[in-house]
Amino acid sequence: MEQESALLIANASLITGDGHSFAERGFVRIRRGQIVQVGEQDPDITGGEQIIDAKGCTIVPGIINAHAHGCVAGPSMPSGSAPIATTDIEYFRNRHLLCGTTTLLNVCGLALPDEIEADDGKPHALDVHVTTAHSASNLAAAMIVDGKGLSERHRQATIDAMIERGAKALGEAGGGQTLGGGAQDYRFLPAAIEAATGLRMMPGDTRALKEAVLGRHLNGHDALDDAGLATLIRKLAIDGQISLKALRELVTQTVMPPVAVSLKGLEEIAAHSARLRLPAIFHNAAPTADLLVRLAEIYPQARIVAGHSNHPMFTPEEAIDTAIRLRERGATIDVSTLDCISTRWRNNPENLDALVERGLVDTLSTDFAGGDWDSILSAIHRMIRKKQLSAPKAVALATGNVARVFPELAGDRGLIACGKRADLTICDSHNLSRVRHVLIAGKFAVYNGAII
Repeated sequence: MEQESALLIANASLITGDGHSFAERGFVRIRRGQIVQVGEQDPDITGGEQIIDAKGCTIVPGIINAHAHGCVAGPSMPSGSAPIATTDIEYFRNRHLLCGTTTLLNVCGLALPDEIEADDGKPHALDVHVTTAHSASNLAAAMIVDGKGLSERHRQATIDAMIERGAKALGEAGGGQTLGGGAQDYRFLPAAIEAATGLRMMPGDTRALKEAVLGRHLNGHDALDDAGLATLIRKLAIDGQISLKALRELVTQTVMPPVAVSLKGLEEIAAHSARLRLPAIFHNAAPTADLLVRLAEIYPQARIVAGHSNHPMFTPEEAIDTAIRLRERGATIDVSTLDCISTRWRNNPENLDALVERGLVDTLSTDFAGGDWDSILSAIHRMIRKKQLSAPKAVALATGNVARVFPELAGDRGLIACGKRADLTICDSHNLSRVRHVLIAGKFAVYNGAII
């Protein structure tokens, strides 16, 4: 589609991203990549403008996703695993863009800023940035569990050098691979069980086994005794394939080796955050919750973002209690869609609903969920439909709120306001998860549902 230097989007509803402003009918005028006029009346028409009649649509700021994976060409995940295939990176970026995301922070943490783009010569409109978790313990935990994507230059990288080269935040400190979370359920532990028994287990069943052996907090507190474990493996139809003793050893040896080292990595990142005054994303789940609360007390200058605070290792009551304690100590509470909005293969929305309904959510992201993440706008639409939040408050979770928490990443966007970068998403008014157009810096990246 032909790109014009001046653009007028008219006859649309406006949700500005500030958490309260809404206009039933208005317009946005864009010049040279910036928003130059926002109004609630019919605009004056000037010559030389491209005009988009957005009747039946709502304009929201471009979605800012500050906790995602799988979108850069460097080591993947906090485990430092081999890079994701170039075709998959393109696929994930396309999905995010088509779902209304304009800015994305890839928080694997061990990729380098010069690895944002793949070496395939294909630039992508999605504005992708990276974080850094290049501290001694985080690198060591990655090497214990996997580390196959880490070269010498990754292992020698430092947080200060990565920030100087363009990393926008710290983290992710910890991860499902190194702290017994979702990646153990769908990747590492199923592979270990298959190698031992020849059986490939579903992630939900693997999670049940993991928690039966180690407990949800990985400390054995609520683990099953032998009778309970025997009942579970009969239910999962793996009795006779492996002894109880061998199963306990397999689960423990697969999940636990990186955990203590990874927990040390959380404190390293908190200390760097306090020193550098930069936001830091932390793996927030049952095994890390108490530590995160302590770190928020020890490092009050740290800008702690408690990632995926709706993590499935929490009960709803634990998720609420942890969020309250962290909020009281100045932390930001992030929740992730995971696959709990529409896919619901490994996760359900119970913890998300509990946090939203208690008013304990500051920002909204996708995380990864093995690549099965549901879109941010689908979660926003669900919140609105269930009357959990007003449309302006729901939209702010992924726009204005994120820009405030991560000004180094998105301080020039996240709001429909004069002077802001013209990152806009235009959706069907009755279902914001249906994306019609996406603009990045005033240029169409998606038009009528197709990537430009």
